[in-house]
Amino acid sequence: MSCLRGSALFTGLALLPVTLTAEHGHFQSVIQQAEQRAAEEYAPPRGEVPSALAEMDYSTYQQIRFRRDAALWTGDDHGFSVQMFHPGFLFTDPVSLHVLEDGVSREVPFDPALFRYDRQAEELKDEAGAVEGFAGFRFHYPINDPEVDDEIAVFLGASYFRLVGEGQVYGLSSRGLAIDTVTAGDEEFPAFRSFWLERPGDDADAVTVYALLDSPSVTGAYRFRIRPEPALVVDVDKHLFARQDIDNLGVAPLTSMFDHGQPAMTRRDDFRPRVHDSDGLQARTRAGEWIWRPLINPARFRVTQLRDSDPAGFGLFQRERDFSSYLDLEAQYHRRPSQWVEPLGDWGEGGVELVEIPSDGETNDNIVAYWAPDAPFRAGDRRHYAYRLRMLGEQPPEHSGARVIRSRTGWAATPGEPDPPPESVRRFAIDFRGETLGEVDVDELEADIEVSDGEVTDVRVVSLPELRTVRVTFRLVPDGDRAADMRLVLAGAQGPVSETWNFVWYGDEL
Repeated sequence: MSCLRGSALFTGLALLPVTLTAEHGHFQSVIQQAEQRAAEEYAPPRGEVPSALAEMDYSTYQQIRFRRDAALWTGDDHGFSVQMFHPGFLFTDPVSLHVLEDGVSREVPFDPALFRYDRQAEELKDEAGAVEGFAGFRFHYPINDPEVDDEIAVFLGASYFRLVGEGQVYGLSSRGLAIDTVTAGDEEFPAFRSFWLERPGDDADAVTVYALLDSPSVTGAYRFRIRPEPALVVDVDKHLFARQDIDNLGVAPLTSMFDHGQPAMTRRDDFRPRVHDSDGLQARTRAGEWIWRPLINPARFRVTQLRDSDPAGFGLFQRERDFSSYLDLEAQYHRRPSQWVEPLGDWGEGGVELVEIPSDGETNDNIVAYWAPDAPFRAGDRRHYAYRLRMLGEQPPEHSGARVIRSRTGWAATPGEPDPPPESVRRFAIDFRGETLGEVDVDELEADIEVSDGEVTDVRVVSLPELRTVRVTFRLVPDGDRAADMRLVLAGAQGPVSETWNFVWYGDEL
């Protein structure tokens, strides 16, 4: 049986078969390649894209479209199909793509006949004849409608990949690895160089892809097992090999965008109340504490860390799902996915690192979150990480406590006050909602607040007209220019009834 059945345009192509021994299997073969490369000097990728393709603009790139009737596995009973991306524009380092079937790997060669070149792009078709490899690929599967092959996963550019579940539209991105995101030098962007797509059996409910990652500092072997139903889940298994010492390693990195919204004051001349792909960092410690950290578009580059050992999970979430909060029919921010990282196995000491970067518009990804291990990763070292990615809505289903639904802050002055405090003195209003709040009287609730610097006063806990919703307000008097790292949790007689709200207030955000 041909591993390219269902694609008439591949008929007659000379594909070079490579047998992978059953003794080692597909993944072991990629692991061996990564380990071997790490022992060698780094070599930049070969196969340059012609300048006419590299210099095309976004509009022209959009006019090059993969021919849907050429998709891999179209018509197979498992429901998965694969379409490829054309090199060019921002994607100038082609990757090699292979199909695995019955222990045999066959490379899928690039062919301009697989694409349509419309309008201005038509004149680039001849240039494409010199291309070796694809820019990336995407999986399709009928996740919303059994008659429609929806995109569910895209691997495109460096080590970036994007996932989308039922009823969602693309938002935040994942990466294979982050290197030196917050060090003094330039960030290094490792890239997937080769992919192997394992053809699923007819009754398969998942698809597996293997990837070889390479960069000046590290190599890696990855296995992704993508299961689209009932909610999109991806199991990631990766082996890393260090070529050079790495100061800042980011495991399971997520990249997103926050332009404006709560809790920061809106400085945008924009009719939309909110513009963001994610509005908060959700984390669960090994001890079982749930932490919610609202995101901001900061005035300056910000890096914070939630310390832990062997974390239970973390992710960037789009918690607000109401269209009226965004009023954007085109971007549909209310449908952007949340992504939860669930570590499998022991990850040791470290912290969930959150990077917030000043941004002047929604086209910039300015939010990064990843696990930063304490143990140094030195040249010659080897690491193994396994984790599960889940595409969710507003929160993980196992999170049963009351959650933060609104975070707001403003000047703490009282209207008409004859001698108001300086604007640096802030009033915070944090609203919690959850089933647990319907089981206790508000008079029995206390707001446990901790602050690293400054003073918290005038703490109040009140019920709101909304069902099972409680508001905590307090006043923060900062300690000069020192940042105030705050933690707030609602507690009853039997202990905490809510997640922990965590936020850092910087005086220069005014």
